[in-house]
Amino acid sequence: QVQLVESGGGLVQAGASLRLSCAASGRTFSTYAMGWFRQAPGKEREFVAGISWSSLSTNYADSVKGRFTISRDNALNTGYLQMNSLKPEDTAVYYCAADRSRSYAMSYASRNPPDYDYWGQGTQVTVSS
Repeated sequence: QVQLVESGGGLVQAGASLRLSCAASGRTFSTYAMGWFRQAPGKEREFVAGISWSSLSTNYADSVKGRFTISRDNALNTGYLQMNSLKPEDTAVYYCAADRSRSYAMSYASRNPPDYDYWGQGTQVTVSS
């Protein structure tokens, strides 16, 4: 069993940066693909970024490519999402998730929320204009 806890959200102005963290319990987290998703009020949960267990494969939503960077430190059982040049449209609750079906996989992380087995409780990111 894996438990995920996000932190690092907050209220910032447009153009600012934030770094989200996802702390995981359970030794198997390091072998799973990991993703970051977000959900704005009235909208569906959407893929933001994904990373393979080895960090060799990363993928991003077009809306954040070039501004956000996903990473992980398996020794610390922690994932990260560095968010730069934030825009008001980035406002949402951000969730990290782990996909055990891609354990030790070299492929890109899935963009599909139902493919993920474990989810954190979310952290709010609000970007003011």
